[in-house]
Amino acid sequence: MGYKKFSCVLTPKVITMDDSDRVLKKTVPDVVKLTKTTVEKGGVLALLYFDAHTKTKEKAQEIGAGFVEQLLREPGVVYAVGEIDEPIQDKDLFSTSIQVRILVGSFHQLAHVCAIHSPFSMEIVEPDEIKLTLGEAHELLMDLASITADYKRYIMQKLTTPEDREKYARILEKKAELGRRILEKKEEKK
Repeated sequence: MGYKKFSCVLTPKVITMDDSDRVLKKTVPDVVKLTKTTVEKGGVLALLYFDAHTKTKEKAQEIGAGFVEQLLREPGVVYAVGEIDEPIQDKDLFSTSIQVRILVGSFHQLAHVCAIHSPFSMEIVEPDEIKLTLGEAHELLMDLASITADYKRYIMQKLTTPEDREKYARILEKKAELGRRILEKKEEKK
């Protein structure tokens, strides 16, 4: 069992947080019903695992609760419940893992949460099968490509020389040109 359990349940426009089982126990029937309804409509229930590294044991708990609250603010997150393991001390650093049970409205929204928050592991609990239309697959891939492009841009701006940034800007211009050509070819085929 975990070191400290904390729960965060998102209800319409309200986030309830409690560092005990009280909130979760009060809402179990509602959470089960909400999970079933959401999964039936294309939602996904998953377990996500994150790590946290802090200078104090107490800070690990604060980070865990704050992190789950941050997940609740992501688009499509219906609810999230987290549990933090007992921190392990190595010299002046405390390390722990946070398990988050999360319900989202769609596979795309789960992929977005994973891309933004980088869990070190995850498991889909429900449903047993994920089906995407071609449009949903395109939308998902474009979202992931956009997130990756944002990361690249950040890295290029913060960690490179002005010469490397200039070279990267030229590469982006070429990519845009190639994209225009592809769109023109598609229009010609119509």
